Amino acid sequence: MSEPDLREELVAAAHSLFQRSLTHGRTGNISVRAGDRVLITPTGSSLGSVRADDLAVIDLDGSHLGGRKPSKEAFLHLAVFRARPEATAVVHTHSTYSAAVSCLADVDPDNVLPPLTAYFVMRVGRLPLLPYHAPGDDALGPLAESAARAHRALLLGNHGPVAAGSTLSEAVDALEEIEETAKLFLLLRGLPVRPVTTRHVNQAPSIAP
Repeated sequence: MSEPDLREELVAAAHSLFQRSLTHGRTGNISVRAGDRVLITPTGSSLGSVRADDLAVIDLDGSHLGGRKPSKEAFLHLAVFRARPEATAVVHTHSTYSAAVSCLADVDPDNVLPPLTAYFVMRVGRLPLLPYHAPGDDALGPLAESAARAHRALLLGNHGPVAAGSTLSEAVDALEEIEETAKLFLLLRGLPVRPVTTRHVNQAPSIAP
């Protein structure tokens, strides 16, 4: 896909996430990788109004190559790209239910959400919770890079989800699945549940990811 097409795809995803209240205000950031260049939403921008010519361009070392100033969380996207060479997109939001779960004190940091649905198992799998760091604190980078080697998505403590994908639509799908599962988790909190296992998913080949 050409860079102009990637810009349009990124902007369309950003607007969609904002319009569906998966992010709010001037929060969240999206990146797509094209070879050794990364397009990323600029710092201080709203995903609801970002335009194709607003996007920042950086290299894989974080050097600013063009466009507006990149998101202060660009280091987080680059950490995930280093950990997952197959990934071409990273999406990070402050979506409400996921952020709520990230604030809970009694969850398993190695796997913060139970596998409540087949789609969560297929699109996310295990979801680690990383300790709180202030937005823009690049000390989070090495932790995220280490966790992302074994996980396609992460939940940042008192913050929100990060999802990677081999395509932008795959990353968005994973992020949406985290948010919906977080909502179910909070609705079912205190009630007995039947988690879905990988075996259950494998027994249902007609279910498309």
